[in-house]
Amino acid sequence: MKARRRGSIGIRLFAFFMALMTCAAVGSMLACHRKVLPAPDAANAPTANAQPALSASASALPVAPPLSSAVRIEDERNTIAIFRAAAASTVFVTQTRRIIDFFQGEQDVPVGSGSGFVWDTEGYIVTNYHVVDGAQSISVMLNDQQVFEAQLVGVEKRKDIAVLKITAPNKLLVPVHLAKGNELEVGQKAIAIGNPFGLDHTLTTGVISALGRQVQGAGGVTIRDMIQTDAAINPGNSGGPLLDSQGQLIGMNTMIFSKSGTSAGIGFAVPVTTMARIVPQIIKTGRAEQVGIGIVADPLQKIERRLGMKGVIVLQVAAGTPAAQAGMQGLTRTRQGIFLGDVIVGIDDKRIEDFDDLYTVLDAHKPDDIVKVHIQRRTEILDVDMKTIVLPQPNLM
Repeated sequence: MKARRRGSIGIRLFAFFMALMTCAAVGSMLACHRKVLPAPDAANAPTANAQPALSASASALPVAPPLSSAVRIEDERNTIAIFRAAAASTVFVTQTRRIIDFFQGEQDVPVGSGSGFVWDTEGYIVTNYHVVDGAQSISVMLNDQQVFEAQLVGVEKRKDIAVLKITAPNKLLVPVHLAKGNELEVGQKAIAIGNPFGLDHTLTTGVISALGRQVQGAGGVTIRDMIQTDAAINPGNSGGPLLDSQGQLIGMNTMIFSKSGTSAGIGFAVPVTTMARIVPQIIKTGRAEQVGIGIVADPLQKIERRLGMKGVIVLQVAAGTPAAQAGMQGLTRTRQGIFLGDVIVGIDDKRIEDFDDLYTVLDAHKPDDIVKVHIQRRTEILDVDMKTIVLPQPNLM
């Protein structure tokens, strides 16, 4: 019995010894994985929102330095420089109309907005005709956010051009630089600056997509030689400058081709050559010079449409004009009714099928040019040479 007890006691001692060894091993392992932190200092104790400190290995990771302007590519530097220079020339044009409210009485309400640009230091501003069409009052906001009342000097709606005048300090007027003597090419850089959706001084870039486009203008005739660009043009961009890579004006953003009313990558601009010819005329006389032969015609061609005729019916002939000197005849009114006189069916080698054709052909001529006018008079076709003149009245052709 004693021997059996000794064996039992020995087994118990051995088990107790092994349990102590196991606890020591587990404690050692836990100590290896436990991070010992210093005692917290009340002054430096982290707040609830403090971020944990980076470990030594994390803080040693390489961090890319911020890019400086010196590492921008050449195209970026060019675009930035153009915007900084041209933004001062771009303006925000707003038209208002006076309405009568039953509760508040008369008040001026903004009804449309667009863009424009400073033409010279005299305060002349150029924009689109459709931006100011029907306006009762017009205001222009310059680059420094100062707003000035504008007077409408004149328009050429057939080219969608309008000229405004503001009285502003000379130091605030920074004219845009006109491109001169540079042939435009498809593929060259195009930069549009304007106020789309009322967001002033927005820049978009692209290229000239095509040249010599023909689009229907606000004046009821086709505007020829338009610039097509893929620089984004949206509502509110109308009247803003289209610039080349030298920051020079090459066109005025006028319209977009879109079924949704927003930019679809096809925009059109009036070329600078057209503005360089027409804007000084409007500034000088209040209207653009129109070259023609001295007849009155209907742009809507109501009679031609009713009769199903091709050509332009001469309604009247102005006295003292080349048309009168050549013996052209207008409509004749008698008791029996109205009888046709002459119908213009061609000029030089160009067929004239409608008013748009007549306007386009005459618009390409200068004063004192000799043109051969093909006239249908009842059953005859007559060819008459005439000299073009600057028309004394805006309703003549």
